[in-house]
Amino acid sequence: MPQHLHRRGFVQASAAAAATITVAGLAGAARAAAPGMTIDAQVHAYERNHPGRPWAGTLVGPEEMTGDQMVAAMDAVGVNGAVLVSPFSMYRYDASYVLDVQAKHPDRFGLVKPVDPNDPAVADVVADWKGKKGTVGIRLIMGDAVSKDPADPGVNRVLAAAAKQSLPVNLLCWGRLEQAAQLAAGNPNTQLVVDHLGLRQPFEPPPPVDAWADLPKVLALAAHPNVAIKITGACTLSHEPFPYKDIWDPLGRIFDAFGFDRCLWGTDWTRAVKLLTYKEGVEAFRVADRLSDSDRAKLMSGTLARVYNWSPPKA
Repeated sequence: MPQHLHRRGFVQASAAAAATITVAGLAGAARAAAPGMTIDAQVHAYERNHPGRPWAGTLVGPEEMTGDQMVAAMDAVGVNGAVLVSPFSMYRYDASYVLDVQAKHPDRFGLVKPVDPNDPAVADVVADWKGKKGTVGIRLIMGDAVSKDPADPGVNRVLAAAAKQSLPVNLLCWGRLEQAAQLAAGNPNTQLVVDHLGLRQPFEPPPPVDAWADLPKVLALAAHPNVAIKITGACTLSHEPFPYKDIWDPLGRIFDAFGFDRCLWGTDWTRAVKLLTYKEGVEAFRVADRLSDSDRAKLMSGTLARVYNWSPPKA
């Protein structure tokens, strides 16, 4: 029997009940993933840099990862769908490329775009995004240009607009986890989805020695029922080869705290390209003996379908 299951039972049942009631109220009618599906909580796609859609910066990875190439990578390992996050490093707040990808592959991707909390018209931006086909959420990147004040009007304007539109907010908040907790408490009707375990993750080897140092702050976020967490990029924190067995004890603590009803597996492809293959990022969770079949089904599709109210159609 998988480890963690005995001591996790009561904690998970209580957390799951609270989270399901609260999140259902936030997102409306929840969608269920078909049995056996695998849905990646975060991937990126982008064209080569060209004058028609110039890059604002660069992202670690190949010179291009087009929508077609991403679909091919998913097909090769049996991933049915993915949340396609417009890459901020290249396109900033312009999500036109992911819209083009979704139009070509409408059954494979739900879309997330970054929004600017310093834009006075951000509520209109969120409302406009909600009206686009295939959109499932927005992203708030807590970088240097974003206020560290949990009462910041711009940040809270984003969260209020997302709640009004029933869109989850993907929160990149490593190094600012206390602020994330305050934002969750101050915006209880907004579904927050913490990116990448809430931890700073590497773009190339080696992984940091103290990769899990902020884990206690991550676990504290579980006290807020409107917070879910992406188990994305976890394998990049490993100091061991596939199947990355050294990540499972800290991951187990996250599963215990949040319950599988608030945990969403994903790869963060292509950011992880210098540390592992896409197949390894998928298979590490398929072969893990620390997950029961029901836990794996929630982690790798079921929770995502409910939180984002989206899943690929049945095959």
